[in-house]
Amino acid sequence: MDTITQLTGWEFAALAIAACLVGFSKTAVSGANTVSLAVFAAVLPARASTGVLLPILIAGDVLAVLTYRRHAHWPTLWRLFPAVAAGVVVGTLFLTWADDQAVRMSIGAILLLMAGVTVWRRRGAEREEEPEAVTGRAGRIKARSYGVLGGFTTMVANAGGPVMSMYLLSAGFRKLGFLGTSAFFFLIVNASKVPFSAGLGLIDAGSLLLDAVLVLFVVPGALIGRWAVERIDQRLFEQLVIAATVVGGLQLLLR
Repeated sequence: MDTITQLTGWEFAALAIAACLVGFSKTAVSGANTVSLAVFAAVLPARASTGVLLPILIAGDVLAVLTYRRHAHWPTLWRLFPAVAAGVVVGTLFLTWADDQAVRMSIGAILLLMAGVTVWRRRGAEREEEPEAVTGRAGRIKARSYGVLGGFTTMVANAGGPVMSMYLLSAGFRKLGFLGTSAFFFLIVNASKVPFSAGLGLIDAGSLLLDAVLVLFVVPGALIGRWAVERIDQRLFEQLVIAATVVGGLQLLLR
């Protein structure tokens, strides 16, 4: 695991910008941190990058909870957590045997999948006037499906954001409810992943030293996100995020 002293100036700058984007994504555009994921996996060993990024994501989650805590919808959270826990266990089992190349390829494939999911979600939102049903048997099946996929992707690649974004948007959440519910969701899920990541050796003294420096860049990103959330051109930004995610995914697959 590379420590901060082993990074070049350009590598550290890239990680700092990616950490800032984590903060921005947590308070403005959930799922935008897939770009950060691609940067971390490109600069650091792919497997180790998931352990370095996790505490930074948790710092962003804490800031998001402090900002939007009054807008969380807990019934939705309780519906998702059991399936997410199953997905996290499956992801942990995958990481026990996957080497760096397998993890890098998986992250690249997941990024491309999430980009496709986001495009599909946006086009579906344009076609449909009403949100999809999220109650009853169909709603439970939908919550379990998204929960398992979200748990797996967040454990393997810290890339559960687009999956949960699609679920929450299809459930008809308005902006503040969306941000408040996703803030608590990812704080709880990411915190629960720490023992698994530490047990797999993904979090160690070297990674925490790097985190201690990079977490400082999360705060300005979160503040910018809070300022921009009512002003940002969401459609254009999502298009840029999708494009950057595709480029990042292809870079990891072809590396």
